[in-house]
Amino acid sequence: MSTVLHRGNSYDEVYRGFRWKLPARFNIGVAACDRHADGGGRLALIYEAPGGTVERFTFDDLKRLSNRCANALAAFGVKTGDRVGVLLPQRPETAIAHLAIYKLGAVAVPLFVQFGPDAIEHRLADSGAKALITDGENLAKIPPGLPDLATILIVDGDSGGYPLFWPTLERARDEFAPADTTADDPALIIYTSGTTGKPKGALHAHRVLLGHLPGVQLPHDFFPRPGDLYWTPADWAWIGGLLDVLLPSLYFGVPVLAHRAGKFDPEEAFALIGRHRVRNAFLPPTALKMMRPVPSPRERFGLDLRSVASGGEALGEDILAWSKDALGVAVNEFYGQTEANLLAGNRASLYPVRPGSMGRPIPGHRVAVVSEAGERLPVGETGIIAVARPDPVMFLGYWNNPEATAAKFAGNWLLTGDVALQDDEGYIWYKGREDDLISSGGYRIGPTDIEDCLMKHEAVLMAAAVGHPDPVRGEIVRAFVVPKTDAAAGPQLADEIRAFVGRRLAWYQAPRDVIFVDELPLTATGKIIRRELRGR
Repeated sequence: MSTVLHRGNSYDEVYRGFRWKLPARFNIGVAACDRHADGGGRLALIYEAPGGTVERFTFDDLKRLSNRCANALAAFGVKTGDRVGVLLPQRPETAIAHLAIYKLGAVAVPLFVQFGPDAIEHRLADSGAKALITDGENLAKIPPGLPDLATILIVDGDSGGYPLFWPTLERARDEFAPADTTADDPALIIYTSGTTGKPKGALHAHRVLLGHLPGVQLPHDFFPRPGDLYWTPADWAWIGGLLDVLLPSLYFGVPVLAHRAGKFDPEEAFALIGRHRVRNAFLPPTALKMMRPVPSPRERFGLDLRSVASGGEALGEDILAWSKDALGVAVNEFYGQTEANLLAGNRASLYPVRPGSMGRPIPGHRVAVVSEAGERLPVGETGIIAVARPDPVMFLGYWNNPEATAAKFAGNWLLTGDVALQDDEGYIWYKGREDDLISSGGYRIGPTDIEDCLMKHEAVLMAAAVGHPDPVRGEIVRAFVVPKTDAAAGPQLADEIRAFVGRRLAWYQAPRDVIFVDELPLTATGKIIRRELRGR
């Protein structure tokens, strides 16, 4: 299999000593499940249902159930290469469905339960999904008339006359011969979050799991270690939930905690971590910002965390400082995107974390800051974050969209579209998306520094900065602020916030407009939809 990270005395030693060893034949379902199912009852999944009931599944259970699911899908006519949608929250059936699809040689299409009918229709229609596994709660969102969708399996609730998941599996055989897939065969389509346009389907090969392993191991302090147990509030339909948590954990034989929360509750999140003795957590920035006001979480909930990672939006210095005291460990940020994930990151115990930086390239990935033409830029010069191909974590291309695929590359560099600079020690400093940059009075201003500064103000719970058209400056900085519950939102606070940013950054970065809102528009993955804010 792939070479995993080995401990070293320095980042350079670990980075330079890493080598990929990719097998010619590889199947995610076999690697993440079947190879651990030796009859020994090794724990794979703990599920706490909404009512508090706890179920435990071993790798032997997951192998048997995913084999039955694969046989059932095959009986419905699903074959190698067919796309199968999975529209379920964190629950055992979600993991079983994914493992079955991979073992069948089909292609999984993860779908967020937060999606509305239009978003679901686009993804099912665009991918040409032949089957869908969902529940009665989400069945109403499935539009009629999708020509390729021949089979729908319902996990629970009102089935609408469609076959039920568990009775169907009860009739299926326990034995299944997994497809002999190559490492480069298609395994899943994950749709982009649509922050820069219509969502596109990023097609990934089975090797993508191997490509993620160093990016999981480094921020989680050479994961796994004895006693590790991994949890995230992130939906398993997001690449962060599926390939940062669920599948790598199962690959390493580490149990995963699954919990379906209707709405994220920071107090309940801490209670869940303490109740199940979670050792490793992936907490998106939005979750961390909501958890921050909870007083004394270590003492109140008995936290025993070994590692915490975060990614999706840059964290500010104040959140990083808070985490060491409140969580007992430093939060290690990592960076990536749907097309190529976990490319850079931090590990506080191996090299110094520089607040505001996204860290250094993860071993195995050649990451640089380049021009739009793909020319590597000098140290300290702002450009586009890029990763060189070949790379096992890199997507095969956009589903049925060769033009968009070609536009993603400049020579052998995959262009992320994220603007940053790289310092002389390899640390990457994020400035914003290309289309998020604010051009004001001749200055090119990234929103991240402004948002980090806004978050340091005692009255601010969440914040976003965007450009707003201005006849004199081209654009001005406009800030959308969610105030804390005890803050008195109004002109006086707006002036105070404006001065706060101006004094700490620069007056040209200070927001000329401050608009107080109850909430910010977020993607299903917790990223701020600045495009929507710009349109207000």
